[in-house]
Amino acid sequence: FQLDASVKIVYPAGNKKMQKNAAFLAQYMKDITGIKFKTTTKSNKRSIILNLKLKNVNPEAYRIGVNSKKIVISGSTENGVFYGIQTLRKSIPVVKAAKVVLPAAVINDAPRFVYRGMHLDVSRHFFTVDEVKTYIDILALHNINNFHWHLTDDQGWRIEIKKYPLLTEVGSKRPETVIGKNTGKYDGIPYGGFYTQAQIKDVIAYAKDRYINIVPEIDMPGHMLGALSAYPELGCTGGPYAIWRQWGVSEDVLCAGNDKTLTFIKDVLTELTEIFPSKYIHIGGDECPKTSWQKCPKCQQRI
Repeated sequence: FQLDASVKIVYPAGNKKMQKNAAFLAQYMKDITGIKFKTTTKSNKRSIILNLKLKNVNPEAYRIGVNSKKIVISGSTENGVFYGIQTLRKSIPVVKAAKVVLPAAVINDAPRFVYRGMHLDVSRHFFTVDEVKTYIDILALHNINNFHWHLTDDQGWRIEIKKYPLLTEVGSKRPETVIGKNTGKYDGIPYGGFYTQAQIKDVIAYAKDRYINIVPEIDMPGHMLGALSAYPELGCTGGPYAIWRQWGVSEDVLCAGNDKTLTFIKDVLTELTEIFPSKYIHIGGDECPKTSWQKCPKCQQRI
């Protein structure tokens, strides 16, 4: 099948998701070949046809058929068609040319795993919204459907929580960072950054268009110096606490015997569930040193 400017991308009328799929394919192919492809709901003599006619129990399955007259990408859902688009995209030679020739073929494919995830830690190393979107684009290229977003830790709190503004005003700012792995030498450079809830929602929408769910991570009750530096009353000793300048897991954790801690957790998770549509939220629970609990009268009383 010869790809050139006369080829149109055809999608079902009235289906906005498929319209977006068609637009994605047109942009992908333009980026690779330099050729501009029109999208339409009307059939053309030479077309790339996107449809939902595949009958398969796997909602992410797809079929690609290539012959001299057309390319057809079929799925039982829009997700499946999107993954077929990724395979076609990766099949196109990276050549800026007036025409590109693809061999005739039939590809039937479906994912082995329902959940396919990748993780990004923005607490230790902050990434801008544009960088996160680039990361999401890379996930889409590799048919990943879950983005695990590690938003808080001992080294910084990165998400706006409206009920607790100091989490980002104080907890997102690290005075400096260790050079190498806990060498005792520091770079002396202030480090920080966080996402507003509006920015988070923008990223969620961006990922959704690419059929990627975002799983937020607020690790607790350990990994909490980002919160304790802002609200020291949530800790066993009352502080003072500081954002960690080194790597690892601090022995300073949320006070399990303090009712304020439980209120804080409920409030944070409430805002989180209002922002993220994910069925899952990662709360960790691992890597929580018990040292401060063993010394804390409130925690011992709670036991």
